[in-house]
Amino acid sequence: MKRFLTTFIIIFAITFVHAGEGMWIPLLLKMLNESEMQEMGMKMSAEDIYSVNQGSLKDAIVHFGGFCTGEVISESGLVLTNHHCGYGSIQRHSTVENNLLRDGYWAATQADELPNPGLFVQFIVRIEDVSKQVLAGVTHDMDPRERQSLVDRNMREVSNNTTRESYQDVRIRPFFKGNQYFLFVTETYHDVRLVGTPPESIGKFGADTDNWEWPRHTGDFSLFRIYAGPDNKPAEYSPDNVPFKPRHALPISLDGVDAGDFSLVFGFPGRTDQYLPASGVEYIANVVDPARIGVRDRALKVMDRYMRADESVRLAYAPRFASIANGWKKWIGEKQGLERTHAVAKIREFESAFTARLAKSPALNDRYGRLLTNFDAAYARVAPYAKARIMYSETFGRNIDLFRTIARLDRLIGTYDNNGAEAFRLAADRQKDYFNAFFADYHAGIDREICGVLLEHLVASLEQEFLPQMLQQDALNKRGWQPANMPGLLFTPMLTTAEGMQKLLDLDGEAFKATLTASPAYQLYTDVQARAQEAINPVYDQTMDQIEAWQREYMAALMEAFPERTFWPDANSTLRVTYGYIEGYQPRDAITYEHVSFLDGVIEKYVPGDYEFDVHPKLIELYNRKDFGKYADKATGKMPVCILGSNHTSGGNSGSPAIDAHGNLVGINFDRVWEGTMSDIYYDRSICRNIMVDIRYVLFVIDKFAGARHLIEEMDLVHPKQKG
Repeated sequence: MKRFLTTFIIIFAITFVHAGEGMWIPLLLKMLNESEMQEMGMKMSAEDIYSVNQGSLKDAIVHFGGFCTGEVISESGLVLTNHHCGYGSIQRHSTVENNLLRDGYWAATQADELPNPGLFVQFIVRIEDVSKQVLAGVTHDMDPRERQSLVDRNMREVSNNTTRESYQDVRIRPFFKGNQYFLFVTETYHDVRLVGTPPESIGKFGADTDNWEWPRHTGDFSLFRIYAGPDNKPAEYSPDNVPFKPRHALPISLDGVDAGDFSLVFGFPGRTDQYLPASGVEYIANVVDPARIGVRDRALKVMDRYMRADESVRLAYAPRFASIANGWKKWIGEKQGLERTHAVAKIREFESAFTARLAKSPALNDRYGRLLTNFDAAYARVAPYAKARIMYSETFGRNIDLFRTIARLDRLIGTYDNNGAEAFRLAADRQKDYFNAFFADYHAGIDREICGVLLEHLVASLEQEFLPQMLQQDALNKRGWQPANMPGLLFTPMLTTAEGMQKLLDLDGEAFKATLTASPAYQLYTDVQARAQEAINPVYDQTMDQIEAWQREYMAALMEAFPERTFWPDANSTLRVTYGYIEGYQPRDAITYEHVSFLDGVIEKYVPGDYEFDVHPKLIELYNRKDFGKYADKATGKMPVCILGSNHTSGGNSGSPAIDAHGNLVGINFDRVWEGTMSDIYYDRSICRNIMVDIRYVLFVIDKFAGARHLIEEMDLVHPKQKG
């Protein structure tokens, strides 16, 4: 174990990854990445990026709400993130009479900044490698559960013994599949107020059609401010709190970017799986993604038809459609990207080299020689169970609202059975407000048609052994049912109308339970749960647990077999640095994309009244007058909107700052290109690109469009390219 617990010999490693690939731990930049980054054009040192003893870039980076990234851009705690990251907070402040989503919002003074209960930002104070302490006593041949139990005990001890301030927290996270552990000391601020947001016609321009696409023309940003107690320490919301004073705020470059410029993205990427064996990547491309795409494709087609026919339906279903389409489109691009780059074949080639390395060392071969064979067998075994599990989840847990409703009601039965009538009454009454809001935007006819289409797809796609008993052929024949016609039995007014639901929730616990359990929809729901637990989950869970244990061994094996290679740890929502260049790409033959888009493209896409491509009259006016202020591109005179880079990003990097060679903010990360969405599994610089809002467009919108010049005056605007 000692051979790979000390930093895996990466102190002396030679980097074999390609520029742009990797999500690196800031603590280790000095030993691993600084030289390469400077060779690529970076003018900073690793200490400028991550330092414990002085203010550095990491002190301007926040985990925004635990799901996005943000950056501090003023000495008064002003935070920039994506519009879609602030969307929930903006929505909660919106009413029919004062629709901030539609119209935007700009606080004229700090007194006008809007509190957001539940929203927080978290800073990383310091990072420590605690692998030796956490893995003390761990041996190679330990049972996985015994190993995890020991690791958990060690982590608790390390956490309890860590020196920190009373207002700071500690968390320890596994890296390299549990072969290494890092400790993070954090500070969390809970008073975060909305300062400004553009209207959706800017912040969400292009909506679903342009999602994952290039060229992009979306001003995806919003502004918040961190407030602290009088001592600048974290404090719950109070009118007496004051703007937070950061250790570092990012200067903002007015010089823009050119193709080939160095770029750095700093943030909290969610999850990647870069070290899967070839059989694991095949499993995703041939089993997981097609199963998810197949269900969502059918549900989206039904919704789209209704939304195009009725504007009220479009408004009601737009958020739901966008949520479902986001993953659907990403998985299509992921599958196609893996195929186009021949990812599996390239991984197989690497595995051949790995096998050859093992063959040269009897000790390594004895320990790790069967791993790839084991993976092949395990993924083949789990595939049909995974397909069934995914189709159950997507059908009954994601895309048919009726069954999501029943799942919520089923929890009330649990409350009654476990806690009695009084607890049930309180819980049922709390559900009334939820269902009143839910049914305001619910269309039973749409859900009913989706249900019929998806049940038909489920029966046609799965073997009989994986189907719930009510959908197996014998049961269907016996009752004279067809999957497409079953919604007529399942969809009753009690479960699909506000009035019916109100009457159901008004029943006492015993009557509620008897009424709900007698409904065919509930019976199918419980049949699905039982079938999953009996026929699918046991094999799936056991096999995936074994794959996970083997993946940890495989990670260790790679590091031992290739001591000259630098490995970066998969993303796990911890602070990371990724770096590359500003650059376009060629997605297909004879098509070349430039690295920047302009406001001209917004006007070209303009469709009056369209919820995706409408353009605000004032933006059109500014464009026609070419009134871009000091934010126009100096070479073309045009207004830049978005830029492309080869930075390796993932979910969670939304809102991450794009930083230039000197440490200045040049953009805000918000998306990836469709052809390169497989970068969570396999990074290929030829087509993997991240999409950022050009910071000059952000400033232009704040200043010229919104007239919020007072916010611009808070910022430190610089001209790094004019310094000789």
